[in-house]
Amino acid sequence: MIRFLLFLLLGVTAAAMAQTPRLELPKLEVSVNRMEQDGRHLYEVDATGTVAASLPKVWRILTNYERMTEFVPDMESCKILSRNGNEVIIEQFGVARFLFMSRTIHLIVRATEQPMSSIDIALISGDMKQYESRWELVPVPETGGTRIIYHGKMLPNFYVPGILGTKMVRSDIERMMSAVLARLDRRDEPRVEAIPK
Repeated sequence: MIRFLLFLLLGVTAAAMAQTPRLELPKLEVSVNRMEQDGRHLYEVDATGTVAASLPKVWRILTNYERMTEFVPDMESCKILSRNGNEVIIEQFGVARFLFMSRTIHLIVRATEQPMSSIDIALISGDMKQYESRWELVPVPETGGTRIIYHGKMLPNFYVPGILGTKMVRSDIERMMSAVLARLDRRDEPRVEAIPK
């Protein structure tokens, strides 16, 4: 459920991902804290991972919002509504799943980009009472790779089971972040079509 909400920015259909075999998968650290706010559960999320991909490649992939559906689990569509300088308005549809139930999620968010450094996401409207997140990209000079740091706060405006909620959120975030890190580290880039003359 929250796997879609987390990647709202980028946000956020489980596409089959072709991966190059590797000796070691990117290391991922995730923490989730649940707090009460207005009688509902607010989730604070932190996730960190390091990939071998260079900072320019990571930036290019994470800001290509309309292609997020290719690798972000449960994101069905992601469309840029407008772009004004470093601000991008994005509309997203996804599916939240819990046991045998599913719910369509619709969000409109504002992504504020600081090139090659960070992306801040803020909720404009949709199926969340509160949503904000920040993606930070830190170059790793020793390897030429990139460290990806995510921090988010989300307060759904729909029911999330209290006892199981934190485990569900953690599981969804791990799944989503693993898919993102795998895509960032993928070596086979799609071919760019030649532009007709």
